[in-house]
Amino acid sequence: MASRSSKLAWLEEPEDHDYPAALSYLRLSYPSREAKAMVKRLRTAPVVEFKAKDIFRASGLSLLGISNSHVERDRRKIAAGQALSPLLLVRVPQRAAVIIADGYHRLCAVYGLNEDAVIPCKIV
Repeated sequence: MASRSSKLAWLEEPEDHDYPAALSYLRLSYPSREAKAMVKRLRTAPVVEFKAKDIFRASGLSLLGISNSHVERDRRKIAAGQALSPLLLVRVPQRAAVIIADGYHRLCAVYGLNEDAVIPCKIV
């Protein structure tokens, strides 16, 4: 699978529109003030890397299939050699889990190609 993972290209930083998307999602689980503080910390967090399979395990989420239009769109980007945006993650120590605040569809697309792929993320 090494050849497939070599096709993965990543932006150095998340795209600007990823942060409002993360805020929208986080506001479902947290009060607005707390969600805004998390996103503010995400903006300044360093980019780190985790394997796709480990992010899934920590999140407890299910893998979306390629029948999902957003996953398919990201798989087409990968096939075209377009760079993907790093994921935005939030730790939830009370649950020993991670929230994927932005990038769930990108994670599913990458995992479908190579579960051991290393994915750049910002995590707080």
